[in-house]
Amino acid sequence: MAHTCRGTISLHGALIHTVDSCTFVISNGGTQTFHIKAANEVERQSWVTALELAKAKAIRAMESDEEEEDNTANTIPSEELNLVVRELTVRLENLKTCYDLITKHGAALQRALSELETGDDLANKTKIVSERATLFRISSNAMINACSDYLQTAQTQGHKWSKMLQHERDQKLHLEEMVEQLARQHSHLEQAATRHRPNAATSASDDEDNEFYDAQEEGGSVTQEDSSFILNIPVTTHHNHRRNSNDATGSSSEGEDGNSETQQVLVVAENLDNMDVTDRISVHSSQALTPTLANQSKVVRKRRTRVPDKPNYPLNLWSIIKNCIGKDLSKIPMPVNFNEPLSMLQRLTEDFEYSEILDKAAQAKDTCEQLAYVTAFTVSSYSTTSNRTGKPFNPLLGETYECDRTDDLGWRCINEQVSHHPPMAAQYCEGRGWRCWQEFTMTSKFRGKYIQIVPLGYAHVEFPATGNRYTWRKVTTTVHNIIVGKLWVDNHGDMEIFGERNAKGVKCHLKYLPYSYFTRDTQRRVKGVVMDSSNQVKWVVNGTWDSKIEIAPVTSTSGSTENPVYKTGNYKTA
Repeated sequence: MAHTCRGTISLHGALIHTVDSCTFVISNGGTQTFHIKAANEVERQSWVTALELAKAKAIRAMESDEEEEDNTANTIPSEELNLVVRELTVRLENLKTCYDLITKHGAALQRALSELETGDDLANKTKIVSERATLFRISSNAMINACSDYLQTAQTQGHKWSKMLQHERDQKLHLEEMVEQLARQHSHLEQAATRHRPNAATSASDDEDNEFYDAQEEGGSVTQEDSSFILNIPVTTHHNHRRNSNDATGSSSEGEDGNSETQQVLVVAENLDNMDVTDRISVHSSQALTPTLANQSKVVRKRRTRVPDKPNYPLNLWSIIKNCIGKDLSKIPMPVNFNEPLSMLQRLTEDFEYSEILDKAAQAKDTCEQLAYVTAFTVSSYSTTSNRTGKPFNPLLGETYECDRTDDLGWRCINEQVSHHPPMAAQYCEGRGWRCWQEFTMTSKFRGKYIQIVPLGYAHVEFPATGNRYTWRKVTTTVHNIIVGKLWVDNHGDMEIFGERNAKGVKCHLKYLPYSYFTRDTQRRVKGVVMDSSNQVKWVVNGTWDSKIEIAPVTSTSGSTENPVYKTGNYKTA
């Protein structure tokens, strides 16, 4: 509206209404109002209709112009960007050409001036100097114009790019503030719920959690539905299963190379109702190990049963890890109250909490049964990870930790931190008829919503009485809800346990099922089979990694070679 005549009204803001059959009014809602009278009612209606259509068109044109301005301010098409770069390149070449001309004509002008001072024929030389000066002035003007054009283009595009950059920064800050505010509100809600929730509600909530994960009762037996399952077993062609533990690209759930085919097997349990409670108790008691202490009258050291409760300090994780997405977990600085009051060496020693399973394995006469107990022991190391969301402290380089439980549990263990970056620990433990060692290292990545921990080292257990040795690698652990929500841990992946030395050829394929909201199967479930050197399934392993593991021998085989069906005997708790 910069060049409009007096008495004009912008259509996109005009108000149009009729007064009578021949008169209508147009106003801008303020100072200007036009009363227009037509010859008849038909002419008035034609004018009103035409003005309404023109008003709608003006409004659409204005909105499209605003959208185009917004899009131009926020995004630059690739064609326009290339055009700007080419234009700046051309202008830069013009500047270089002008610079060369100025240098050339300036040198010629200096030579002409020096000749003017020393020679004769002043009129001719004065004319030459004048021509040189004119060329120099023309080149200088061209240089000035080229600089002006380049500067104008750069300023125009630079302003647009600065506006885009500022827009992106504002969007990023706005997103960070929203996520931080959401995390803070969630933390306040959790604290308020903790303060106002009675003890009865707390216990009821714990019971609901147990029901949600379908945890089985202590000492109970597996149901007919849970004891029957389908498992895909990789068909192996060779036994070169060892990998370099420093290979960060290898999956922690893989135990051998070259597994390109799988075999599907069906495990079916016998009817467990024929076995009464007394028989079950006798089976479990016959499998239990009676510890033989060197001195029964020796006073056993009284040990604490739990560590002090963790202080409930509010923790804003987003402010700490918002710039650490994709980095290794060992290189992310964490506040102290995010850690457990333990070092990583102490946490590794907790793998032997259920060392009595290895004691049972040492007494087993059959190699496949022994491997079934070893498999149950590998699962037992994850028994407390469901409610252990804290991070252990990183040990110092050369730090050691020794735990001697010979007087009550029959084993002793020593650990040492042998590398700081990457963190790596070595462990050795010996018990009643067995010895175990491992080199533990891992790779970890923070993915925004979760942290994934992939172990890389191998663990070994050996039974000197039989010369059997077994090797495995731990599965992947994932910590969910890092930013918002309650932290929870899941273990998932495939584990291969291989026999070595006298147990060579015997192996176990174990599968940790990942947590899923869309399955009716028991959560945190683990299932697997133990096979002899001829790839025949001899034992079945079934249970959950946070509750209990049960094993059962295979009594009969049916079905085809590609899809066999294995019928098992009675399950017993490992």
